[in-house]
Amino acid sequence: MKQLEVEIGKGLKLKNPVTVASGTFGEGLLMSNIYDVGQLGAIFAKGTTLEPREGNPPQRMAETYGGMLNAVGLQNKGIEYFCNELYPRAIELGTEIIPNISGSYVSDYVEVAARVNELEKIHAVEINVSCPNVKEGGMAFGTTREGIEEVVSHVRDVCDKTMIVKLSPNVTDIADIARAAEASGADAVSLVNTFLGMAVDVRKQRPVLSTITGGLSGPCIKPIALRMVWQVANAVSIPVIGLGGIRTWEDAVEFLLCGASAIQVGTYNFVDPLAPLKIIEGIKQYMEEAGVEQVSDLIGTLEI
Repeated sequence: MKQLEVEIGKGLKLKNPVTVASGTFGEGLLMSNIYDVGQLGAIFAKGTTLEPREGNPPQRMAETYGGMLNAVGLQNKGIEYFCNELYPRAIELGTEIIPNISGSYVSDYVEVAARVNELEKIHAVEINVSCPNVKEGGMAFGTTREGIEEVVSHVRDVCDKTMIVKLSPNVTDIADIARAAEASGADAVSLVNTFLGMAVDVRKQRPVLSTITGGLSGPCIKPIALRMVWQVANAVSIPVIGLGGIRTWEDAVEFLLCGASAIQVGTYNFVDPLAPLKIIEGIKQYMEEAGVEQVSDLIGTLEI
């Protein structure tokens, strides 16, 4: 429906602002057996790296109050498998497929981005800068301006598609990091990725996760994610995609009002796979009741 259309970056048009987050939906192929995923604005595909990865050993997921911890470790079959096996099937689903790419070295990002750039029916890429920079002793690329600038500028050199940079919330000043991404060539930013957390088994007196710490997501992080989206939307001129604890259409509208041009449903897909469709319908009904003609008229209209 025309009134739900939004535009992200260099002319990337989404049929509606409701998308699903990387790592929570695969490439949409399995979920397409449950409902028509072509109704979604976009599918942010599971994180892909240059070479296949087995991920971390178990235990690598843990439930916590209002959310979950994950330390899957980017398990995937690599960019060759994505291009040869997943891409031909995923592009038939009827919505935008946006690969999420990761790496341990800048050269990893560049090689994967170059491969994605060759895929004609992929119109955007999401750069996950929350990965550990091996050369810097494991510190995530996205926790410093220098790290962001290095990854984004080098990927920009080989990729002319809409480039969305997924920001880590584990920083002191998220607005400053977003500005660095914009200055380095990002067409849009998505936030927030997971927060660093941990869980302890008191009977075993050991960490629950094999990696000790993991990424916290789910409804418990929504207030912090919402604050960060609002800060970033007021700090950059490029579109912002908001995520973090979104369950309902009310949650989604909150992010839109705070400046997000689109939203991603993540962890809640595991609770209610139909949540994205319910959110789309809820936004439509809200617009009708509020007399809003275009969903873009909601973006950034929070009254302070």
